[in-house]
Amino acid sequence: MQLSRDELLRAYRQMKIIREFEERLHIEIGRGEIPGFTHLYSGQEACAVGVCENLEIDDKMVSTHRGHGHCIAKGCDVKGMMKEIYGKDGGLCNGKGGSMHIADLDQGMLGANGIVGGGPPLAVGAAIAERNRGTGRVAVSFGGDGSINQGTVFEAMNLAVVLKAPVIFVIENNHYSEHTHYSYAVGSGDIVGRTKAFGMPVFEADGSDFFAVYDAMKEAVDRGRAGEGPSALYLPIVRFYGHVEGDPQNYRGPDETKKNRETMDCLPKFRQRVTEAALLTNEDLDKIDEEVLALIDEAVAEASAAPLPPMEMLYTDVYNEY
Repeated sequence: MQLSRDELLRAYRQMKIIREFEERLHIEIGRGEIPGFTHLYSGQEACAVGVCENLEIDDKMVSTHRGHGHCIAKGCDVKGMMKEIYGKDGGLCNGKGGSMHIADLDQGMLGANGIVGGGPPLAVGAAIAERNRGTGRVAVSFGGDGSINQGTVFEAMNLAVVLKAPVIFVIENNHYSEHTHYSYAVGSGDIVGRTKAFGMPVFEADGSDFFAVYDAMKEAVDRGRAGEGPSALYLPIVRFYGHVEGDPQNYRGPDETKKNRETMDCLPKFRQRVTEAALLTNEDLDKIDEEVLALIDEAVAEASAAPLPPMEMLYTDVYNEY
């Protein structure tokens, strides 16, 4: 599908924000500035943006422990996210959720989730609600190759098919469930075939190619909006960092990460595609690069200077009150 100039600029900007956000977190974590565990999304940007550029603000999404890219792609405020990760007042969850629990209901972002495989049941529930209201909206869950082995995911997929829920299960196969390669962890070795066995179509795309992801997701979203039930999106991709910051990555082969960065980086792929087709210029993209770096600098400076949440907030936002 041909995207407009503005749509192409937005897609590149979103991917670049995710990349620079994560690369800066890598630096700040190394300086000891950020508490807690952090799982970086660098390398998978085309997946999040290709998916979310097909969504409206009122479509619902559930993320994972590796969720920063999903949040940004869905429209969450970058500065609010940075404050949240720093555990500071003014964060999207008032500094009480941290890296693995960012949520913004105003953007349809139902939350990142530290429970592996915890997102799909929530997305199915949201999809059923939208179907019952007749809104034409869809819900999306993200999950990796590790989550796809969880019973919660199997149950969610089965229920979605039975009830024709307008939900899309996005499977980002970055090849490692923590430190275990999916070829060992998936008994059949065939994630696509196993997912199809539930009775839904699976659309496949190269996770490092924004355009392939966008087109595949459009098919899935169109089915959901038309009342044709659930779909899955299978995206083989790589992550450029370890499972979690501090992971020594001894399970990777020699020069594996170096090769991945050279052959599977979505940003230079996007740049080459649009400039060779004369859709955008290098100058257009260079300008975005500069703007994004300035944005990330501002986000880090504001998060670093922000106060911690006041003690009186300790018991707020803990329980729902009716």
